[in-house]
Amino acid sequence: MPCVSPDGKPTESRPGMLRDLREGKTSAAAVAAAADMPLYRVRSGLRDLTEADYVSESDGSYSLTEQGTGAVP
Repeated sequence: MPCVSPDGKPTESRPGMLRDLREGKTSAAAVAAAADMPLYRVRSGLRDLTEADYVSESDGSYSLTEQGTGAVP
């Protein structure tokens, strides 16, 4: 299940990912552990969120963009 809907908004399928990033978890493994999700799903979700400009990635470290910060519940 994708993390971004066709209209470009984050879906409810991964409600904790953006919150986990806001709380300082910067690796896919840390987000997976916090969300109790398989790592492959988190990586896929982070890839979707990066493509939609909610998240930025640099050398395996993820952070929220301005758009992502505004989308955190």
